[in-house]
Parts: sequence; C-alpha cells; structure tokens
Amino acid sequence: MLIILKKGADEKEVARLLENIKQSGYTYARANEGGADMIELEGAPSYFQLDFFRSFAPVKKVVTSFEYREKVYRAGGKKDTSVTVKGRRIGGGNIELIAGPCSVESYEQTERIAEKLSKMGIRFFRGGAYKPRTSPYSFQGLNENGLKILSRIAKKYDMVIVTELLDVRNIDAVCEHADIIQIGTRNANNYALLKEVGKLKKPVLLKRGISSTIKEFLLSAEYIMCQGNSEVILCERGIRTFESEAYRTSLDITAVSVVKEVSHLPIIVDPSHSAGAWNLVERLSLASIAAGADGIMVEVHDRPQEALSDAGQSLKPEKLKPLIKKAAEVAECFGKTFMCSAAAGGRKENPSEKRRKIKSKKD
Repeated sequence: MLIILKKGADEKEVARLLENIKQSGYTYARANEGGADMIELEGAPSYFQLDFFRSFAPVKKVVTSFEYREKVYRAGGKKDTSVTVKGRRIGGGNIELIAGPCSVESYEQTERIAEKLSKMGIRFFRGGAYKPRTSPYSFQGLNENGLKILSRIAKKYDMVIVTELLDVRNIDAVCEHADIIQIGTRNANNYALLKEVGKLKKPVLLKRGISSTIKEFLLSAEYIMCQGNSEVILCERGIRTFESEAYRTSLDITAVSVVKEVSHLPIIVDPSHSAGAWNLVERLSLASIAAGADGIMVEVHDRPQEALSDAGQSLKPEKLKPLIKKAAEVAECFGKTFMCSAAAGGRKENPSEKRRKIKSKKD
C-alpha cells in the first residue's frame, strides 16, 4: 500500500503519521519518486484502516493493491452491480426472495411446492439435487434425476432455478439445468471448483464458508471473478461460533452491512441455515433486509414432517405470506422493492426509479 503525501506537508504531522503506522504493526519505507513524496507499507491493512490513514493532515491519497487488482472490492467509487436472470434482477434496489425445498425428493413434492410459491409471485426456486450431508448415510439427493425435475418445474412455472454444484465432475449436468449455480459453504474454499465456475457464463451464488472471515469470503469470490465470471451473488448463511445449542450457526448481520460498504457485489442472506428453526426465519429475514441484503433465501416445504432433510428449518408456504408483507414494508423504508410482493400484488414503483423519472422530467 502507498500513502501519497501532500506537497509541503508538515514534517511534524508526517512524523505523527509514521509513529501511528509503526504502532499499527507495519513496516514502511519513505521515498520520493517523480516529485511525489510517498510512504510504502509492507503488509495488507484492513479496509477500515484506510480511512484511519486518510484522516492524517499530510495525506493526499492512499493507494491500495486491490484498487487495481482485485475485482470484488468497491474501488474508485464503483457503484453496486446487479445480476439479472430471465428478466429478474438481484441488486440495484430490488430485493428478491429465493424459496424452495432443501432437497428435491420427487417430482410430485417439488411441483406441489413450486405451484404454491408461484402463486405468491416468487420466481426464484431453490432445490438441492446433489446434497452434501454430514453423514454419508443421510439422503444424498436424486442427483441428475433431481436436476431434470428442476428443469420441468422451471418450464412449467417460468421460474429461475438455483441449485448447488458439489463436484467439478457434475458441472456440465448442473449447467444444463440450472439458471444460477450455488456453491455451498463446504465448497467456499474449494479453489479448484471456484476457478472452474469462474470460466462459466452463468451466475454463481457463493455462500460464505462456515469459518470464513469477511476477507476470506470476498477472496473466494475473487477466485471466480478472476477467471472472467463477474456475475457473482454473495450469500451470508451464518458462521460457526461458540454457540451450538440455541441455534445452528450465528447469522453475521454485521457482515451484510460491511460487505455492502467494501464490495459492489450483491449479497443475499440465508436465514434458514443459520436459524435451524423455522420460527426464527421471519425475524432474521427482516433484520437482513434492514442491514442491506439484496435478497433472502429460505427453505420451504409444504409437508415438513415428511422432508428428507432440514425439516426443522423449513417454513410452510402459508408462513411466507406474513413474511412477504413485512419484508415489503421494511424494504420500502430503505427505498427498495421486495419483488415477489410487487409481482403478487401489483408492482410498486421502486422509490429510486421514481426519483430518477422526476429528475428526468425536470431536465
């Protein structure tokens, strides 16, 4: 990292800056190149230390390596990016609801759930065909047959299919049937797999690793983007902490706001896997929207008592209705539109779109 100093900077102020650099644990070298007085730091300061160094009077500019190399960061005032699939956009003021069963268990089960969700205006359907389970004896999914079921559902109800890719050997099959490829928490640090999906021309939904820091999470996304695929949707799904009894994992709501500050990528939240209990999902969803999430992904099953996986955290379709209503109200507070609510009840104009139209008329 380089700290560019102002011309004629007060040396007492520069000395104070250098002392703070040392106290922060960095080594440095001061140089004058091309008439520019600069300080080069060894190491990688955290994003939030940049503002600290910028606050010193003699500092003109702070130049970081990721501003010209890494693609995930919001460098140079880069605006939010969004991902559009089948005419539906995640990000850019739109908040989408992705819903569906943990596992595709049969065509009948998947079709029943999809029909109910479609009537609510939900267009993003999640369902696992390949299931990563803690126990090798648990239900592992219907595999390619599950993908074919999802394809039939997509055509019948005009839905966007989100499903998980576990193994590089299944890339072709998953690509054929999925609209968005999900990389789950267990594969968030599988860099070989991340590189391969980075070569695809298909959106990738990347879940945060269960023990990943925010920086590690973003650099996992970088593995995808550096291969040429810029259509990445981040997903906060809870991290492992010392709490193991009250809920499944700790939903890092703070991470959502932090990621919105440091990255331009859209980020959604999966409250189902964090809560591990259906009765907590609504409140966690609303908190996530308030924190800045661009979408919510929840597990839904119309007969959870028969579910082959994650029964306890699956909402019944009728429990989604109050969630959708409240989520639309929270989204509106932040000038955003909860899209499935708009589709079900007549789309309200996004407040930001309304402002742009008014400005356009004035111009």
